[in-house]
Amino acid sequence: MSERMSNAPVYYALAQACFNPVAAMATYINQIQDRLRREGYPLFEKQEWMQLTMQGGSQAQPQRIERWLMIRSNRSAGFVIDTSAITYHTTDYQTHKEFISELLRGLRAVHETVSLDHVSRLGLRYLDAVLPQRGETVKQYLTGGVHGINSDAVCTQTMTESLFTTKTGPLVDEGNLVVRTYCRESTRLGLFPPDIRPEGLVVAPKFTSEYKDVREHAVIDTDHFVFGQMPLDMAELEKQLLSLCDAIESVFEAVTTNHARDVWK
Repeated sequence: MSERMSNAPVYYALAQACFNPVAAMATYINQIQDRLRREGYPLFEKQEWMQLTMQGGSQAQPQRIERWLMIRSNRSAGFVIDTSAITYHTTDYQTHKEFISELLRGLRAVHETVSLDHVSRLGLRYLDAVLPQRGETVKQYLTGGVHGINSDAVCTQTMTESLFTTKTGPLVDEGNLVVRTYCRESTRLGLFPPDIRPEGLVVAPKFTSEYKDVREHAVIDTDHFVFGQMPLDMAELEKQLLSLCDAIESVFEAVTTNHARDVWK
């Protein structure tokens, strides 16, 4: 992922920074939006819904939740901002340096507007599509440990999950890495796990096309994150994010075969 593959399997990626809650974020959002508008994210959407929260023992109270989307004109990338986090996400991933740089662009815009105290969580997440060519199988693309169990019965869907503790740095020295693979047979790729949506973005057609026949597909879902009270030092935050990316690249190599990487390079 350090260099752009000509036939890259990544169809969605997000980078997130959580920070100390800013209850008055709505009063600052126009300033943040105007800055990011001028930096290449002119589309603007507000999302609002009610959520029940527990207060005073078992008493549930409705609470209004707001978040704001700032998106590129072609809907290939954008920011999602709420009162305690900013997420940069894209369906046109290029390189990790550009990816991380854009998250920090958004975080800098928020910090310089509202004066944040610290970052409490940093995370990167990638979704990669395994789309075998005719006559091929998923097993030619994924290493044996992520295929699920063997059985004489016909398997139509499998999911595997592995959790790792990683060494990162420089701000937080221990991270959490979760790697999931979803394999299924269908006429189209199952793009998104239940907990994730590309709010406001458009996925490339080659990943959303429907086939005339049932085919075998897979998704590699890689999520690496750290918790800790991190200062708003952009250079140090960049190093922390790069260390997260290094571990993701390493596990990507471990999960995929040489054949897969030859097809994608």
